[in-house]
Amino acid sequence: MRRAPSRAFLAPAAVLTALLALLPAASPAGAAAALPASVEQVPYAMDESNQAAWWTPAATYKGRGQYTYFAFNEPGPTAATHRPAIARRDPDGVWSRLPLLTKDGRQAEFPDDNGHNQPSVARDGSGRLHVFTSMHGDTWRYFRTDATTGPVTDHSSDMPDQGQGVTYPVLTTAPNGDLYLAARIGNGSDRRPGKLYRWDDAAAEWGVVATFASAQYRSVYPDDLAVDAAGNVHILYEWSKAPSSAFRHKLSYLRLDPDSGRFTDSSGAPLTVPTTPDTADVIQDFTSGEEWSSDNTGYTAAAVQSAKLTLDGSTPKVAYRYRSAASGANFHVLYAYPSAGGWRRQSVYTEGQTSAALGITWDETDAKRVYYVKSSGTERVFAATEKDGSWTSVSAVPEVSADRLAVRRDSDGNDILYLPDTKNRRLHYARR
Repeated sequence: MRRAPSRAFLAPAAVLTALLALLPAASPAGAAAALPASVEQVPYAMDESNQAAWWTPAATYKGRGQYTYFAFNEPGPTAATHRPAIARRDPDGVWSRLPLLTKDGRQAEFPDDNGHNQPSVARDGSGRLHVFTSMHGDTWRYFRTDATTGPVTDHSSDMPDQGQGVTYPVLTTAPNGDLYLAARIGNGSDRRPGKLYRWDDAAAEWGVVATFASAQYRSVYPDDLAVDAAGNVHILYEWSKAPSSAFRHKLSYLRLDPDSGRFTDSSGAPLTVPTTPDTADVIQDFTSGEEWSSDNTGYTAAAVQSAKLTLDGSTPKVAYRYRSAASGANFHVLYAYPSAGGWRRQSVYTEGQTSAALGITWDETDAKRVYYVKSSGTERVFAATEKDGSWTSVSAVPEVSADRLAVRRDSDGNDILYLPDTKNRRLHYARR
């Protein structure tokens, strides 16, 4: 169905606590005028369960113009269910809807589970769309088109590791058209590892690359993936006390050279996989009062919650939310990049509470942009840029009251924003 577009619009704890106080100050949100953005409401109903932080629900492709693909949850037949679909935006601005279909041709339907049962999407080099969705310790729920056109159908049986519980699938497309998928695999009470998979576009099949992170009494939380021009795979992930927790720790980074099969840290030093919290390249180590906790409600000490990754060439740049002893209950937004001697950090936004939603992009003109969402206010979505170590935030899309986001940079140099407004059950597209 095709419709015209809608226009409605670590240091050790004692040291790092002191260090955070010395980070360059973030300027007030809205201190500069909002940058213009082209905003459209996606013309399909969105379920309020369409909200997560780890997901990769947006993809872009440059053909005869820019195509955008938004995977999202549509309302199900009852209040506690949803039906995944893809909204495709053609270069002429026309939207079309691709529902995810079961083997018998019905639209797939799953129970709501905020923060877990949301979709991730990618397009391979042959034009096939791939969606992983609605898994919280469930066996594979994987859907794919078999050509550049046609229905998006259930291909769960094509995946390795059949019978395993899967959570947090994040996807990215490599320059050669292959795909990489990271996910937490298994439902063990004492260990839940992270695994990396590769879609071989030429052979049209999935395979296991490696278990990239695993440790006794720890669970892995994949955050993001990126592939540089040389084909190196960059992985961002967190750890929690097993079996799971809303509060994570030791945000970590890992790089894979697929040609050699060699894993390294951000300096290029080799790492043995699976990494552990003690052997990983840790971006954010423990600070004052931080401890491993599986308490999803009462834990009040320092913790990580959500992170995203971009690349400056082959160099990783990371945005993440962190709650320290100094920030109290608020999760602030930080930026990190590798440097001699380890990771350096800067404060991006420190004035109030944020939602578990981040994005980061990089270009040659504006350099890095960090997108974040304030937990309250009329204007919620902000973009921050840095100059001389100081960050300035502007309202990214004043027209939209979104409370979650995802960001993809297209090949024309535009930031494509995926903006769910769960209160009003609307999904918006923005281009900046």
